Parts: sequence; structure tokens; C-alpha cells
Amino acid sequence: MSEQRAARPESQRTAASPRAPEVRPGDGAPAPAAAGQQGGARAGTVLLTGAAGRLGTALRAGLPASGWELRCLDRVAVPGEPDAVVAELGDEAALRAAVRGVDAVVHLAGHPGERDFPELVRNNILGSYHLYEAVRREGVPRVVAASSNHAVGFARCPDSGQPPIPVDGPHRPDTFYGLTKCVGEDLAELYWARTGIETVSLRIGACYQRPRNARELSIWLSHGDLVRLVHAALTAPHVGHTVVNGVSANTRGVLDLTGARRLGYRPADDAEEYAGAVLAEDEPGWARPGTPPLGGDFIGMWGDWPPLPGRG
Repeated sequence: MSEQRAARPESQRTAASPRAPEVRPGDGAPAPAAAGQQGGARAGTVLLTGAAGRLGTALRAGLPASGWELRCLDRVAVPGEPDAVVAELGDEAALRAAVRGVDAVVHLAGHPGERDFPELVRNNILGSYHLYEAVRREGVPRVVAASSNHAVGFARCPDSGQPPIPVDGPHRPDTFYGLTKCVGEDLAELYWARTGIETVSLRIGACYQRPRNARELSIWLSHGDLVRLVHAALTAPHVGHTVVNGVSANTRGVLDLTGARRLGYRPADDAEEYAGAVLAEDEPGWARPGTPPLGGDFIGMWGDWPPLPGRG
């Protein structure tokens, strides 16, 4: 999995401007109608799935200030959004109606933790498939999708002085949840190659108001930086399918931000501001970089593995 896929053979590339992407959909793949500005949407209308969740709530608070009009969707009512679409991702008619006419989709919907595999397949994998089909049929040119650091949760964290974990290594999921995020990234790659729908897959670290334990001092993503990252992913030109790490500019950071910065992401926050308080509280977590694996306590917090139906 690379930040930007290698160029396809010249015979499979379409004519392009000097700022064309390095990769293009193959011959015969219909390009979606330009609902926004292809290769970098202008500030316009975005469908936000999972709008009632923790990350959705942060984006509802922050994205409008960057000029985005939000259309919200969730399986439950969205506080303060009386016009939000309340529907499951499996409801094809409702999903297509929600997608229709938007410039881009920010896809956060899905289950955010470990469950038995069939439940995660239904919510995270099939849900994303239904979303991409609606996007394809309605001609929306770009998706910004929430992936996770748990797609590579068994990657070893760097020791002091070693380079951070890049995004171009193999998938190393630490849970069934992490596995569904790997599939989500590959689904985005498939829809880019076959249909020309662009996606930025964000491998989000720990996105909370403040880091909660020592591990999160290395992978924290502030709410403000989440908004900056999503805005950059919505507006960067010619992304094809790009995978980037989603964390703040943490002093103890272990995830490479080169790809995210290339999109125009400029993180403003650093978990080190909270380090003294976090370490004094001695909350459970990861003591320091070099302790494998990246997934930390998340790997073992779900009890016996694999999870049984109804437990998680």
C-alpha cells in the first residue's frame, strides 16, 4: 500500500494537463461526472456519514468554517441537525438520495471497535461498498474515508532515532476491526482503478479532545487537526487513491506525515502539551516508542480472541 500508486503504462493513461495525477483509471473505466472540481473539490457540499459519532461531531463543529456545507447522515438522529438523513448504509434508495448532488463524501460511518467478524463485515465492509456504489452511480468524484492505524497495528514502532512508520508497507491488522480498514483501503483502490473515483484514506490515530494515555502521546490527532486534515484531503489536486497517516505534529510521533503534508495538511497541535499530566496520572498505555506493536492496548482490551457474537 503506497501513498500514491505507481503510474500505469502509458497506453492506459488518458490525456491530462501538466498537473495530472501520476495514475489514471484504465481504458474503459468511466470517469464520474464532476459534481465538484475533479482533482481538488472547491469548498461546496459534503455528505458526512457517521455524523453523530465522535469524529463526525468534531467535523460538524469545524468544517463549516472552511466553507463546507454539510449534509449529515447517520443510523441515529444527529444532535442539532434536524435535516440529517437517518438511514442505514444498506438502504440503497436513502443513500443515493443523500449522495446526490454533493461535491464529495467524508465517510466515517461504521463500527469503531472490535466485534465478531460477521457484524464488522456488515457494518464496515458492506457499508463501505454500498457507499461507493452510491457515489459511483451519482457521479461524485471524491471520497475521504476514515481508515485506522489498526490497519497496521502489528507494525513494530520505531526505536529512538529510527524513521517513523510509513504508509507504503504491508497491511498488518491487529484485530478484525483493523482488517476491515485494510479492506476499506483496498476497496478505495479498486474504485479508483475501475471508475476514477478518487479517495484519500486517512489512517487515523487516536482522535480525542486530549491524549488519554502514554500511547496516545505518539498517535494523537486533535480535533482541530482532524478538521485541517480532512479539509486538505478534500481540496488537494489529483489524489487518485492516496493513503496517509492522520496524527498531529506530536513530539513523540511514530507515524510518518510526509504524505499528509503533501496534500497540504499543516498540523498545529502536539500531544506533548499534555505529556506531564498524562504520565503523572499513570493511565494504562504505551510507555514509549519502541514497544511493539503500534496497536498497543487496543489489541488485548477486547478479552478472548476471536470475539464471540454479541460481545465487544
